[in-house]
Amino acid sequence: MFDAVAEIVEGARAAAQGEGRRLAGIAQLVRERCGDDERAWWACDGWDAAAAEVSALLGVTHGRASAQMHLALSLRDRLPRVNALLMAGTLSYRVCEAIVNRTDLIGDRATLALVDRALAHYVVSWGPQSTLKLQRAIDFWVDKYDPGAVRRTRTRVQDRDVVVDVGNAQDGVVEIRGTLLLTDGVAIHRRLAAMAHSVCEDDPRTIGQRRSDAMGAINAGSDRLACLCGNPECPAAGEDARTTSVVVHLVADADMVDAVPDPVVHGERPDTPSESPSPRSPSGVVTGHRGIVPAPLFAELIRSGAKVRELRRPSDEPEPGYRPSTALDEFVRMRDMTCRFPNCDMPAEYCDVDHTIPWPWGPTHASNLACICRKHHLLKTFWTGWRDRQHPDGAIVWTSPTGHSYTTQPGSRLLIPRWNVTTATLPPPVGQPPPTIGIMMPTRRKTRAAQRAHRIAAERKLNDARVTERNRPPPF
Repeated sequence: MFDAVAEIVEGARAAAQGEGRRLAGIAQLVRERCGDDERAWWACDGWDAAAAEVSALLGVTHGRASAQMHLALSLRDRLPRVNALLMAGTLSYRVCEAIVNRTDLIGDRATLALVDRALAHYVVSWGPQSTLKLQRAIDFWVDKYDPGAVRRTRTRVQDRDVVVDVGNAQDGVVEIRGTLLLTDGVAIHRRLAAMAHSVCEDDPRTIGQRRSDAMGAINAGSDRLACLCGNPECPAAGEDARTTSVVVHLVADADMVDAVPDPVVHGERPDTPSESPSPRSPSGVVTGHRGIVPAPLFAELIRSGAKVRELRRPSDEPEPGYRPSTALDEFVRMRDMTCRFPNCDMPAEYCDVDHTIPWPWGPTHASNLACICRKHHLLKTFWTGWRDRQHPDGAIVWTSPTGHSYTTQPGSRLLIPRWNVTTATLPPPVGQPPPTIGIMMPTRRKTRAAQRAHRIAAERKLNDARVTERNRPPPF
């Protein structure tokens, strides 16, 4: 038992040291990539270029890579004593991340040095801490030296948000959670209740299922819920607004059209489960978000009036112009589903259809077209070092400025493996690519540094009012 405990302790120390070395490498890469002030106004600036490399190296999203870069720089340049504890394996990554976050508003270097020294001295004696207790312990020293830099908890009104958790959809159902203003919540509650009771008594759905479907109908711009009783004489019967007002692309194999709706998708759950479950049918995919749509739900959508059409396969011959035809554009977007840059999940519908080999040197053909989000499109066009090579099966091999290679597969290959998306093999281009003339990088309204300074100043201004009120002498 003692040996097992020793292994756990030593493993935790080694993990912390590994995180320290990784963050040190990230900090060094950022320093090497982000020293060009002339490109600070670029829409895709040096920070974005460095984040693209970190994202590919670590297998994380662009936003997560950017957060890691900020953490790495903060530890190296702002909190060297805390960073030394991480490098030695004394502090965990979690504790260092919390310290960086809670000291982010301190701008004065001398004050920051005092906080860094105090935290490095006392943090090793805190022992295991919950997230809340850890934040309070850090805030004590921030408040002692710079009260205006304490991160305040925002009010519930400021934190209101609605999240549609598409990334964790299961069995054709997605969870919605969030907070609204009280007045809006009451209005939505009444609207959903009214729509749920607007159908006839023969509608097979429960009240909860009707409220859920009513939310979808409201989103489609309808103020009524179509009854599912099946009686054409029902005054509440009609066309489901969700099948006509909103376009959601689903990609599925052809045999999905013959799927049968689930007889128990509406109504109460059966008392006893089915003795012989039906064999699993192929599923469809919501493009961009990679949400899986089971065959019975697909059949339910068709029965409700959703339109089904066959996705046309592009010609083996390249198209003559720069812009792909509607059919070719649709095929590429359905094939790729998301941005094809490593670890980018931007839905294809919001991406540019890019020529892998620049046009007209490279043809307008499915084997030379790929979906790339605007940020990574700018990165490829204006930042030297990134190269991509596309294969007829849709795979793209990306090469970073450091020479590392990353292969990305089209989303359809991962989610609809039976769909053969391989297109014609193109002959190699002849000659040299033409120079790009007249293309300029879009610019920012504020540099990244100015945006950060503005955010910190705004948060400190709110804190200053609280500090002034706290320091006001008591009334006589």
